[in-house]
Amino acid sequence: MSDVEQTSARAQWCAQALRKIIRRAGQRALEAIYPSACPACHGAVEQNGFLCAQCWALAPFIERPYCERSGVPFAQDLGAGLLSPQVLSDPPVWSRARAVMLYQDGPARRLVHALKYSDRIDYAGPMGAWMARAGAQLLESADLLVPVPLHRGRLFSRRFNQAAALAAAISKASGAPHDPLALVRVKKTPPQVGLTRTQRADNVQGAFRTPDAAKIVGRRIVLVDDVMTSGATCNAAARVLLRAGATNVDTLVFARVVSGN
Repeated sequence: MSDVEQTSARAQWCAQALRKIIRRAGQRALEAIYPSACPACHGAVEQNGFLCAQCWALAPFIERPYCERSGVPFAQDLGAGLLSPQVLSDPPVWSRARAVMLYQDGPARRLVHALKYSDRIDYAGPMGAWMARAGAQLLESADLLVPVPLHRGRLFSRRFNQAAALAAAISKASGAPHDPLALVRVKKTPPQVGLTRTQRADNVQGAFRTPDAAKIVGRRIVLVDDVMTSGATCNAAARVLLRAGATNVDTLVFARVVSGN
């Protein structure tokens, strides 16, 4: 090895070592600010990002059997490939959806609210890791993760997009690339809370666009968000991505609302 090659190799080793030191220092600083605690109830746990035993038992994780398209759980296993009545009567724009938990009072709601409204962006890591496991079937064929964007006004007031933070964590856990700028929100829509299904769909009509279709054409996209309620937002976003040339759009969320929950 020449002197130049040795110098280059030494510089690369030093850079890698420095990055590791910085990461460890950042982790220690984070642990100093946020001591190891259950992200849902703040009870003591051995390591940050893990639920305590009580919250784990109460967490409404979604497991099979569920609708192969919507991911909505069934009360009984009636066979593989079964679709829910809602999917059959009103097929979604996206191909498949998966979620970690049902969105209801308890650990699921507390985790989402802490990330979204209490600036606990450190929760995005464990939540994204759970999403990567729940959506493994979608991610194995994904070309790109695209978070549902916030309008710039809301992004300015909130300071970060929780969907983008989750997409970054899923990317780290799965290896699938993500692009927080592949889809933008051009319409400042009022909150969806309290709206009917039809009103939600009307509210997000024309809300999204793709600034660079070259990022989308021919790609298999996984759309990422924190919560799915009626599916109107994900439908509107998926429709824009498909029109831009995506070959397929799936949806991966942390929690979803199911009628009766």
